[in-house]
Amino acid sequence: MVKSLSITDYSATKLVKLMKEKELSPLEVVNAYLDRIEKHNSKWNAFVTINERAIEEAKKAEELIMKDEGFGKLHGIPVAIKDLTPTKGMVTTYGSPIFKDYIPDCEPTFLKRIRTEGGIILGKTNTPEFGHKGTTDNPLFGVTKNPWNDSLTPGGSSGGSAVAVAAKLAPIAEGSDGGGSIRIPAALTGIFGLKATFGLVPHDGDQKNSFGTQHPFVHNGPMTRTVEDAALLFSVMQGYSANDPSSVPGLDENYQDLSHNMKGLRIAFSPNFGLYEISHDVSKVIHRAAANFRALGCHVEEVDLSLGESIRDLSRAFSGLWCVKMAANYGMLYDQNPESFSKGIARIIEIGRKISAVDYKQIELVRTRVWKEFQRIFNQYDLLISPVTATTAFDHNLQGPDQINGKTVNPATDWTLTQPFNLTGHPAASLPIGLTEAGLPVGLQVAGSRFADKLVLQACHAYETAFQTYIEPSLA
Repeated sequence: MVKSLSITDYSATKLVKLMKEKELSPLEVVNAYLDRIEKHNSKWNAFVTINERAIEEAKKAEELIMKDEGFGKLHGIPVAIKDLTPTKGMVTTYGSPIFKDYIPDCEPTFLKRIRTEGGIILGKTNTPEFGHKGTTDNPLFGVTKNPWNDSLTPGGSSGGSAVAVAAKLAPIAEGSDGGGSIRIPAALTGIFGLKATFGLVPHDGDQKNSFGTQHPFVHNGPMTRTVEDAALLFSVMQGYSANDPSSVPGLDENYQDLSHNMKGLRIAFSPNFGLYEISHDVSKVIHRAAANFRALGCHVEEVDLSLGESIRDLSRAFSGLWCVKMAANYGMLYDQNPESFSKGIARIIEIGRKISAVDYKQIELVRTRVWKEFQRIFNQYDLLISPVTATTAFDHNLQGPDQINGKTVNPATDWTLTQPFNLTGHPAASLPIGLTEAGLPVGLQVAGSRFADKLVLQACHAYETAFQTYIEPSLA
């Protein structure tokens, strides 16, 4: 029996088409999502704030359609925004009690572009305190749960956005990624997420430190159920902005043109970056994906990566950047209001304050070695594929697994293969490629050279089209 589709079953791309043809109205679409949020959000805790003006904005979008007065790329589409992203006129807490009542008076360029193209902000999604970890919970709003199994984590720090999309509480969402925060939850919830080349999506707004997105590289990007939807949202978000000193001119690409002949595409395959212990069930699905790319006509070759660091040294370098960043950005607030900070954040600030300027600058030597090794691969191959995470979703009370395949690992760092690309700034996506035998989703990391974002999207779209790997969790 074929399931009849409801509004929340449609992709964003399909919704745009239906509204443009006046078969659906923005008000119908926004109401459908608000109704679903009201019924089901309490189970997963994806949204923490709802836009009180969403219905009013939907009515205005509907009036424009009826008057044939312009139709943007996202006209009438509800968009979920991560609570780390300052949103003008809407509470933005950063997951911290100290900002529980903070209402920004400005917002980043990419969010203005979403509004300009007709997107309707549905609300703000949950994130860990200041986005500091790969799971999603905070002192204000508590834990976000995975729709595949509500005892498991969706990952983080864009866990709320991932769950909003996976649970069909929003058709598309924005996330941010400073160490895997788009790709990790995308992988663990079975959706698509893109971290583009650093600088393509401007990162400005009310940022106190205009250069703070460089150490490590922090990116904003789309989280969606389909690659086509990601290309749609990315096409709106990307583009040069003079307000961001790291913003780069784009290549004037049509990112929504996803057609590409995959025959002969050169793909490097690294099962573990030469460093990580990958669970057997994840590894099996990842190797099957590599074989599927071969079936598409790609030349796929397993490569030996030598990042020049132990997993411990690599983690220490990445963590050093984050700890110094947090100490610099929030140390003064911590001194004034220590009771408003969790023990985890307090510990990060303390570590950051102990790192000398010389030690901090020496991290650049590690970044350089990692960059050179990845670029060596990209000089020979079009793309590099690898796991996103070493395991599937785990108990939401844990920071991470302490064992993989019976071997002891660091639960804070050793289960994600995403951070290296935040050291280098290369584009990298998480593509859902199927389920393990236990029925949990696995994400394939698809990365390319700088500004190869369109090719990353095209390759992911070709795979998605050929193998139809997206599978929905069992939802109410």
